[in-house]
Amino acid sequence: MKEILVIGAGAAGIMAALAAAEAGARVHLFEKNDIVGKKLGITGKGRCNLTNSCTMADFIARTPGHGKFLYSAYEQFTNQDLLDKLNAWGLATKEERGGRIFPQSDSAIEVRKLLYRKLCHKGVDLHLSDAVHAVKAWGSRMVVSAASGNYEGDACIITTGGMSYPVTGSTGDGYDFARSLGHSVTELKPALIPFTTAETWPHTLSGLSLRNVEGSLWKRGKKMASYFGEMLFTHFGVSGPIILMLSMAAAHKKACTFPMQLRLDLKPALSKEKLDARLRRDFEKYIRKEAANALKDLLPQRLIPIVLDQAGIARDCPVNQISREQRQNLADTLKALSLTVTGTRPIEEAIVTAGGISVKEINPKTMESKLVPHLYFAGEVIDIDAFTGGYNLQAAFSTGFVAGTAAATKECIPCEN
Repeated sequence: MKEILVIGAGAAGIMAALAAAEAGARVHLFEKNDIVGKKLGITGKGRCNLTNSCTMADFIARTPGHGKFLYSAYEQFTNQDLLDKLNAWGLATKEERGGRIFPQSDSAIEVRKLLYRKLCHKGVDLHLSDAVHAVKAWGSRMVVSAASGNYEGDACIITTGGMSYPVTGSTGDGYDFARSLGHSVTELKPALIPFTTAETWPHTLSGLSLRNVEGSLWKRGKKMASYFGEMLFTHFGVSGPIILMLSMAAAHKKACTFPMQLRLDLKPALSKEKLDARLRRDFEKYIRKEAANALKDLLPQRLIPIVLDQAGIARDCPVNQISREQRQNLADTLKALSLTVTGTRPIEEAIVTAGGISVKEINPKTMESKLVPHLYFAGEVIDIDAFTGGYNLQAAFSTGFVAGTAAATKECIPCEN
């Protein structure tokens, strides 16, 4: 019976362990925490966005961090394969807006407990609260040095995650293991992370969310990316879905440096001409009011003073005294409310880490190292990262399944360079 050593009991590690066990191997799963799937328990705001119902081609397109590397993994283990397994194991799921798949119970903890039960049922040897200190290749064998002692196996799978949410155990250990075995680790950056801003006025709007707005990121007068959807003002700057996606775009731009400019189109459905006509109607409606009261049909109350300040209009200016030029300045501001992005929150707060073990050094058909036989990688420790919406978890599950199956069966499929 082949013996497989898996380091890290997150989504990728759990799936790798289960796949290897199902293929007939004896599996040791090492986890520094006292529970498995700790990060799974907080994903999707505690609801666990398991995957997405889109096509696998769309998964590739929504993975700016080397999505093409995942072609083979997604062919071997699709989103439907994942759902079939989870449903067969007793987890009811549901689909929500944008094709996002969640457990019917909206409980990430249910998912974590289910996977723990499956690991026990499959006879996986769980080494909880057992941190791994080193990984070595010894001839045709792999050796893992853990707090509880040294373990020898036919293969080792590193699934230790990235650098985000270190409280869940993702502290970058896997990168050190990979480097010690001769692997390259690309630059690590936070991705899917809120922005900090030079302006302090977002603090006054903290907690205010906007829907149906468009955010665009600019550097030296060139637009880097833009997204439509929801955003949130915070005590440190801005967050929310479109901001997180913009942060990923920034992370994947070469020589990405701050500061940058963030422009918010508060009325993307209206052209500047139609917006000007709307302002004229509202000003006519509130002709006897002050400027701050004339925009209440157009904007959230807390946002009005900020927009007027940027447009250069006094809040107490009578509507009937607002000039045509001022009204046009107001329309310009509504179409491009500007903020100076000074950086991101710390990488520890990122949803995912951009960067990791170079995909050039990994066989995409098996997840086996091209440098060290019998060494495999899966999940976020690899230089792959995707948008929110279930894409990152699917990548973890798929690469974990492929690595676990290949390690247990010792497949050695030639990889085209």
